Amino acid sequence: MKKTDFTAYKWMNEGDIRFEENAVIISATPNSDFFCNNGAIAEEGLTPESLTNAPFFYTEVTGDFVLRVKVSHDFRDTYDSSSIMVMQDLNVWAKACFELTDFDTRAVVSVVTNQTSDDANGCNIDGKEVWLQAARSGNAFAFHYSTDGVRFDMMRFFTLPAGETVKVGLLAQAPTGEGGERRYEQYSLESRTVKNIRAGE
Repeated sequence: MKKTDFTAYKWMNEGDIRFEENAVIISATPNSDFFCNNGAIAEEGLTPESLTNAPFFYTEVTGDFVLRVKVSHDFRDTYDSSSIMVMQDLNVWAKACFELTDFDTRAVVSVVTNQTSDDANGCNIDGKEVWLQAARSGNAFAFHYSTDGVRFDMMRFFTLPAGETVKVGLLAQAPTGEGGERRYEQYSLESRTVKNIRAGE
């Protein structure tokens, strides 16, 4: 796999980062997230706060693309996640997460935001790592996941009111906890169009 040149990447909410062979490690800061709450609260459970303060390490991409990366972390606190994100601006974005959920599961989770955020838990995952993928085809986007890096299954198909150029990259979050390292391995970002946006191929 061709090694990624990260010199053109930028920060939103700059965090600590280090580079290893085929891996990027970003430290999630305490109480950091991207979520735009619609005001809902609950008598029980944890409702995410409205935050836009998690470290986001990104580049700008024009046109169709496919981002793929293997992610892992130590799952210490609720909503801890290694994530990927596609962003137009602070009001229009989407993220795919490998997260410790509030049901004490490790799951692939997606959030799509157009002014306010939704929140959708996907499949539970055994183990501490999973592959995440984001793909764009025109104004259609999709998130996929894989347990082996070969077969990818759809976790979310959606649209965003986004322009031709969007911010794309790695997001490290710790909404309720003290933070910690988020690991991203074998990262690739290609300017190409998938044949089937739902299949991600």
